[in-house]
Amino acid sequence: MRQNISSGGAFEPVFGYSRAVRVGNQVHVAGTAARPPHDAADVYTQTVSVLDIIDEALREVGATMADVVRTVVYVTDMNDAQQVARAHGERFRDILPASTLVEVSALLTPQMRVEIEAYAVLDT
Repeated sequence: MRQNISSGGAFEPVFGYSRAVRVGNQVHVAGTAARPPHDAADVYTQTVSVLDIIDEALREVGATMADVVRTVVYVTDMNDAQQVARAHGERFRDILPASTLVEVSALLTPQMRVEIEAYAVLDT
């Protein structure tokens, strides 16, 4: 059984994607960036906002951040890695998902400095 979760964003129907998809006990959360007004904030604040949005999406399909087994983090400047890691570590300190950090040339808008994908597995 497949369950698609929408964030209600204007770009979802244009691009043709869901914020999250649950299939069986697996949850895939799409690349997530901060929403206004946090999208123009410092990278730490953006990362906290991104993780809050991911948490929201997970809860809509019956999962929590504790179910996350992997994250992929995209930054536009590797100099931001320490602040991104601080926010990620605060949220996942006891969970310790596998994670990858990648520098990319750009995200959807110039002020966005971090985007995160998450993958979760539920026990049920």
